[in-house]
Amino acid sequence: MKIICNQRKLSSSINTVQKAVSSKTTLPILKGILLETCGNQLKLVGSDLEIGIENYIEGEIISSGAVVLSSRILGDIVRKLPDADIEIEVDDNNNAIIRCENSEFTLIGQPAVEYPELPTVEEEDAYKLPQDLLKNMIKQTVFATSVDETRPILSGVLMELQEESINMVALDGYRLALRKANVKNTLNQKSVIPSKTLHEINRILTEEENTDVEIFFTDKHVLFNMNQTRVISRLLEGEFINYHQIIPKEYKSRAKVKTKNLLDSIERASLLAKEGKNNLVKFSVKDETMNITSNAEIGKVFESVSIELEGEDIDIGFNSKYFLDALKIIDSEEVYLEFTTSVSPCIVKPVDHSNYTYLILPVRLVG
Repeated sequence: MKIICNQRKLSSSINTVQKAVSSKTTLPILKGILLETCGNQLKLVGSDLEIGIENYIEGEIISSGAVVLSSRILGDIVRKLPDADIEIEVDDNNNAIIRCENSEFTLIGQPAVEYPELPTVEEEDAYKLPQDLLKNMIKQTVFATSVDETRPILSGVLMELQEESINMVALDGYRLALRKANVKNTLNQKSVIPSKTLHEINRILTEEENTDVEIFFTDKHVLFNMNQTRVISRLLEGEFINYHQIIPKEYKSRAKVKTKNLLDSIERASLLAKEGKNNLVKFSVKDETMNITSNAEIGKVFESVSIELEGEDIDIGFNSKYFLDALKIIDSEEVYLEFTTSVSPCIVKPVDHSNYTYLILPVRLVG
């Protein structure tokens, strides 16, 4: 194999596929990146058997072939080389010579035939979604997935495709994030995608409005096709919780508040809340004001935020982290906080649209 390609393109491609390479794998070959010629392109592949990432770059293919090279060392070498053409030549013993201007490295590679093949996903019935929309939907849900290994199904995000809409849902037993969008499609599909996969896709996606991501499903895998990058991931097995039953349909109190004011106040209150056991902040909602307080052994804090209240007064406590996570990713200037009782979930919604719902369970107040 002998190829010539641009240093910046190769470095960017390595950086993309490295996201799927695990340093903890028990299969040594998976610590490497597969380089393989495909027509007039060079294909790079990284995988940890749970997720595989393919990336394609243009290059001059002088002779075809394939090799597996150490992900870490190859990445370090290419990153340090000058912005010029790189020549990679691989001999019959999988020794790769990397040349760029006045530099020459020789790396001992491994046979490409030993690299595990990525699962095959038939590219029929594509579901198309604008890149910027998918990026936003991931950002507004994936943070609410569970890290509890005893409930693996909750470590992923439920993606529901219907004829006129797409829903993405994440929950961890303490909060729930639901993002809806209206997109016409021909698929009806329910799948749970691992949070790790969505984190990596979010890093790869750009904010381009006019570029679509193609999504393909099998019973066990999902493929995201993004321009020159393809991400193939296993799906999580099991039944996702019926989230419709969890979201309250009514409320007794609703407070309208400026998102930034609430975020800033809770952030300041959490400075002391973090000194306690459960990041507890207390909301006292009354008339046109919401007082936010936190007590710790080291001291206490008092914050006051202006609100528009509809309904009853209420005192309720929350883990400040769960509130901050949501307020940081809500784009709207104002939000509604909907309460039922001091021991019932609170719903956070943007004022200007109904595409996002965030549910958070309260912490029981003592005394």
